[in-house]
Amino acid sequence: MKKKIDESQIYEKHHEQILQKVKNDPYALSLGIQLTKFEAGFAEASLEVQDHMVNTHGTVHGAVIYALADHVFSVACNAYGKTSVGLSTTIQFIEAAKPGDRIVARATEIKRNFRTGFYRIDILHEQNLIATMDAVSYRKDQYFIELDEQV
Repeated sequence: MKKKIDESQIYEKHHEQILQKVKNDPYALSLGIQLTKFEAGFAEASLEVQDHMVNTHGTVHGAVIYALADHVFSVACNAYGKTSVGLSTTIQFIEAAKPGDRIVARATEIKRNFRTGFYRIDILHEQNLIATMDAVSYRKDQYFIELDEQV
């Protein structure tokens, strides 16, 4: 019988190693996204909207909001050191943001099993919800960190 893995223990024991991996996403860094919270199944990041990040109407481009939401989704679903990739996302844009605004995204794990994870991502400007995203991750077999124990 295969021993069930306690991924919460993996998160606790390898927190720093996992954090170093997920916070160094080249695309997120190129946009200026800053990871502000990292917990098991939860991530928060912020981004200051720059002048070049707007659309024709002068409001933040949907792709920028999506990139911020996708980054926290990625961080939250990889928090246990198991390689996880996006399987599907659905985003709803509710309100606009402008250059100079600081927007924040928070990804919360709703449920996770061996092969999939389900997440809710809220994107806010101050206390105003500007977008929401529902996301599903596919959890691969391998871990991207060195585990001492047999997995």
